[in-house]
Amino acid sequence: MGAGGRLASAGPALALAYAVCGLFAFFVVRALGELILHRPSSGSFVSYSREFMGEKGAYVGGWLYFLNWSTTGIADITAIALYIHYWDMFSDIPQWVLALIALAVVLAFNLISVKIFGEMEFWFAIIKVAALVVFMVIGIALLVTGQDVGGHDSGVHLLVSEGGFFPAGVLPVVLVMQGVIFAYSAVEMVGVTSGETANPEKVMPKAINSIMWRIGLFYVGSVLLLAMVVPYTVFEAGQSPFVTVLSELGVPAAGDVMNLVVLTAAMSSLNSGLYTTGRILRSMSMAGSAPKFTSVMSRSQVPYGGILLTCAVCVLGVGLNYVLPAEAFEIVINFAAIGVIGTWSMIMLSHLMFYRQAQAGRVRRPSYQLFGSPFTEIVTLAFFGAIVVMMWFDEIGRYTIMALPLIVIAMVVGWFCVRGRVNRIAAEREAAGTAAD
Repeated sequence: MGAGGRLASAGPALALAYAVCGLFAFFVVRALGELILHRPSSGSFVSYSREFMGEKGAYVGGWLYFLNWSTTGIADITAIALYIHYWDMFSDIPQWVLALIALAVVLAFNLISVKIFGEMEFWFAIIKVAALVVFMVIGIALLVTGQDVGGHDSGVHLLVSEGGFFPAGVLPVVLVMQGVIFAYSAVEMVGVTSGETANPEKVMPKAINSIMWRIGLFYVGSVLLLAMVVPYTVFEAGQSPFVTVLSELGVPAAGDVMNLVVLTAAMSSLNSGLYTTGRILRSMSMAGSAPKFTSVMSRSQVPYGGILLTCAVCVLGVGLNYVLPAEAFEIVINFAAIGVIGTWSMIMLSHLMFYRQAQAGRVRRPSYQLFGSPFTEIVTLAFFGAIVVMMWFDEIGRYTIMALPLIVIAMVVGWFCVRGRVNRIAAEREAAGTAAD
């Protein structure tokens, strides 16, 4: 959904933004992979923040992740509603109603069992990957044969012929990186799933290493292909660029099929968000830093308390779709980007602390490691800081930055509310460990 507007503002150079952000996303997940092999946990980076930065670190990391996925959930239901409005038969249904229906459907599937979640993700993934592969085959065929697409000659020349590779200059490319960062959110989910994965020592490195070539192929490659099939000026905000290209191609129902595919992709993201926040909130609740009800498990081992809390925030997003339907998507992805950057920064800080302990001989690094430590962690953290600064130069991003003090105040107040329970549980856990020794 966001890529169409980014292509329109940044031009073909958007592929460069995806490549740069993809590299740093890989650094994050590689660092997380090393921590996973150090100690697999469904609490993921929250438990690692606790181990290497204490209870305050776990508290901050967990609630930043909740901010990330709760706002991403709002972005997902907004995208779903906008995709459905692509079809005229649904145009009279208010956007907020479609968003509410989407939330209710995915919530129901998540509450049944983790098996249903896995089955849904399996098919969602097949649909997404198969559609992207088919689209890329079609796009490459158009380039090779030099076909006319919507009155435009497709070809490599489109990367530079419409005002150059940077048609609007370098600044727009830099500014869209906050949205590109959002596009990579969820790579850290590999850490959450490690606690429910058999033989993580074998499975996790293979899964993490595959992320780099998938970023190169499906993100950077598809953006380059989009920019070579039609001029970047054809794309527009509010519509998937894949739908735009296939609609321009004039193939009957091609745009409808691709719109259905991106609709399932948004459903997949919402599905994943509910899955991961439920488990992170349960881990936090057991440590005392989240409400007690979020630790409740159903008979089918679903942490429905945390899932329902995330849905409660998403319901606020339904209200946003009612009040500001045109701006809802861009508003929430900016807030989600703050959550993503905060989450990834906590992962890199945890790894940096882990590296320092390894250097001091207190822990042992696994054979699967983040390369270039501690330089890689420092550069990555500096990049994330630069992204936050750049958000100030975007109109909607500026409002997000202005809201940061409120987020900080809420975090501080929340910590003083829970610190007594957190410290009591931590003391009990330490006493139990001492007794066991």
